Amino acid sequence: MGMQLHTHIQLLLPQTPLPSLPRLSLSPLNSIHTQCAPNKGNFCGLRTVKKLRKRDLCIVSSSSSPVWDGWAPENNSKAPSLSDIFWPSAGAFAAMAILGKIDQMLAPKGITMTIAPLGAVCAVLFATPSSPGARKYNMFVAQIGCAAIGVLAFSIFGPSWLARSTALAAAVAFMIVTRAVHPPAASLPLLFIDGVKLHHLNFWYALFPGAAACIFLCLLQEMVCYFKENLKF
Repeated sequence: MGMQLHTHIQLLLPQTPLPSLPRLSLSPLNSIHTQCAPNKGNFCGLRTVKKLRKRDLCIVSSSSSPVWDGWAPENNSKAPSLSDIFWPSAGAFAAMAILGKIDQMLAPKGITMTIAPLGAVCAVLFATPSSPGARKYNMFVAQIGCAAIGVLAFSIFGPSWLARSTALAAAVAFMIVTRAVHPPAASLPLLFIDGVKLHHLNFWYALFPGAAACIFLCLLQEMVCYFKENLKF
C-alpha cells in the first residue's frame, strides 16, 4: 500500500528539474576567511587578516568611479555643432558692443554699463539658456537682492574685509532662501564695495546697472534663440 501511494505521488508531481541557484560571490570577509583557513597546520594571524582586509577594501574602492572623472568631459556629451558655438558667441559680442556704446553716452555722467558680472551673465544666458541660472526669476531677484546687500554691507562696515565676507555670505543665503540661485549676482556686492565710482549710486545700484542691463540681455537672448532656431546654420 505504501509503495503504491509513493508511486502515485511521483506520477502527480511535475517532472521538470528545479532551476539551479546562482553561485553567490564571496564577500571580502568570506574571502578573508577562506584565505585564512588552516592549511597544513598553519593558521592566519591578526596581522594577515588586517592585510587581507585592506587589500579587499582597495579592490572594492578601485571598482568605483575614478576620482579624476570630474576633470574630463561628460561621457554622454556630444561635440558642439557650429551653430552651438556661433550664436552664443555672436550674442555675447553684440551684448558687449551695444553696452559699450551706451557707456560712451553715459561717460559724462560717470556711469558705466559694462560691469564685470555682466560677462558672466552673458555666458549663462547664451551658452546655457536652459539652466536654472538663466531663469528670468532667478536673474532679476538675485541681481536686485545681492546688489542691495552689497550697498547695505558697505554702509555698515565700510570698504573692509568684513563688509566683503558678510555681503557675500548674505548674498548666497539670500539666493538659497528665495530659490533664485544666479551665480553672477554673487559678485555684485564685492563690485560695489570695491568700486569707488559706484558708491554715489547708493541703493539705486540695486536697479542700475545690473537689473537694467539684464533686461537688455534677456531681449537679446530671445533674438539669438529665434535666429538659431529659424536660420539653419
